[in-house]
Amino acid sequence: MSEQSGNTGGAARTRLGVAKTYKLFVGGKFPRSESGRVYEVTDTRGNRLANAPLASRKDARDAVVAARKAFGGWSGATAYNRGQILYRIAEMLEGRREQFTAEVAAAEGLSKAKAAARVDAAIDRWVWYAGWSDKITQVAGGANPVAGPYFNLSTPEPTGVVAVLAPQESSLLGLVSVLAPVIVSGNTAVVVASERAPLPALSLAEVLATSDLPGGVVNVLSGRTAEIATPLAAHADVNAIDLTGADADLARELETAAADNLKRVLRPADATSDWSADPGVKRMLSFVETKTVWHPVGV
Repeated sequence: MSEQSGNTGGAARTRLGVAKTYKLFVGGKFPRSESGRVYEVTDTRGNRLANAPLASRKDARDAVVAARKAFGGWSGATAYNRGQILYRIAEMLEGRREQFTAEVAAAEGLSKAKAAARVDAAIDRWVWYAGWSDKITQVAGGANPVAGPYFNLSTPEPTGVVAVLAPQESSLLGLVSVLAPVIVSGNTAVVVASERAPLPALSLAEVLATSDLPGGVVNVLSGRTAEIATPLAAHADVNAIDLTGADADLARELETAAADNLKRVLRPADATSDWSADPGVKRMLSFVETKTVWHPVGV
């Protein structure tokens, strides 16, 4: 009997698709929001796409705990190993290219061809940053000439836990462009996905989970940007925050909150909205700190 025939004279059956349940990504796992809340995500024409988790302040705190726990191992990994893992992310994303093309097309109102081009650019962006993993030290560090019989060496080190507010208008390429430079140098991240178009970010979490990236290095939250970002900006265990996805009013509020515990802040004005442009090294250097070591010559 054909799979499409029923038990009554071979009548055709209509198959019901399996609707996807989108979840948060915290500590390498996929929990629902602790509040149990969701919100409706629509395409650019207002058609319903799915429900996304509406993350709470508690979810944000849990994500920071996971990112801090993962920081020691990730920052202590070799640059070569981090580069391998970023390249692996590109490999896994390439294998799900069709899925992401459909999601980006729906999220951003693009044709299939334009959405595919943005997905390809996102994949290439992972590869580009993977290549920088063992080179950024040469750009940002070096031997300093000093008076006296000493070696004076400066090297960049990761800042720590970075909160990243993903761009609102670029659901995948923009997200990758702000996330990859944070983790390539050894930081861990708590990402607040685009409030309007979070589905590509939540699907990217599935790619991260299957790409050898240790749990907790990247944590992805969806929901109301202001609700999630406010506790992150004030959190004493968050070392830096990228305000790219905040509007001008929210960015001012978050910068004020971040100043209470002296966070590094990357302002929206510091970032370009042309995500297809050559990213350069500025974002990588925004979340590293220079450590200088003096060592006597001949010892």
